[in-house]
This record gives sequence, structure tokens and C-alpha cells, in this order.
Amino acid sequence: LSLFFLTFALHPLHVSVTEVKFDEKDKELEITSRFFLDDFESAIREQLKQPTLDILQPTTGTADELIGNYLLQNLQIKVDGKLTKLKYLGHEVDGDAVIAYLYAPGIKKMNSITVMHSSITELFDDQSNLVHVTKNNTTRSLRLHRQSLTESLTF
Repeated sequence: LSLFFLTFALHPLHVSVTEVKFDEKDKELEITSRFFLDDFESAIREQLKQPTLDILQPTTGTADELIGNYLLQNLQIKVDGKLTKLKYLGHEVDGDAVIAYLYAPGIKKMNSITVMHSSITELFDDQSNLVHVTKNNTTRSLRLHRQSLTESLTF
């Protein structure tokens, strides 16, 4: 998280930070993704071929539809080799960042996780999507980018 806020001062560094937490009690993954708002909006504009789109105040649909649809197309998680069904909860704006919330229900155990995160890599060669995965107070991290969109961890 500190790295994300440090990069505010360094922007145009292109980075996102996603936190994936395995909640053993609720049997789900809790997912929070943070993006620079301008980069995220540019990616959605490019995808929809709408160069003047304001993702926070769209003229058709809602911000949550735009953000959720984009994320669900660009973030995939497999737990123990099985693709999870991600559900988008919503978003908030914090300064120059957009924070999106998702979860994946029905995860009874997690020995391994594979994450594919291609957000914004279609726009910037240097886009890095940092993913921090936490299970039982142990956090491990991945750095995903255009040349390596998918990585795995074993706990």
C-alpha cells in the first residue's frame, strides 16, 4: 500500500495494487484493486472506443457497470487449479485513485492461487499490476505485466 501512494508522486509510473485475502471463516476471497483514475479511465475509453467517456459520470449506464465489466474481463483467479467466479461489489474514489471491491465466494480451502491481471497493460508497456495475496497472516506478492500476465503462488 505504501508503494502505491509513493507512486502518486512518481506518476507517470503505471502501476496498480491488488490485495487478495483468503477469509477462511467466510470461505471467500476478498479483493481490493487500486488504480490511478486517469490510467483506468483511459483503458476503459480505449476498450469501448469512446475517447471522451467520463467513467465516473457516464451518459449511459453507471460507473459501477463500466468499472465492474472492465475488471471482470481483466482479472481472473484460479484457486487450486479451479477458476473462481468473481463478483464485483462496487468502487470508491480516493484522490487520484479508484478503488474497486470484488469477492469470490465458495472457497473452502486455498493451497495454491493463480492470478491473471491484464488491466491497463493494453495501453502502457510499463504497466505493472502488483498482487498481494494473504492467507493465515502470510502475504506473498506477484508482479504482473504485459510480458507475464499470469503467475501462481503455493501456500
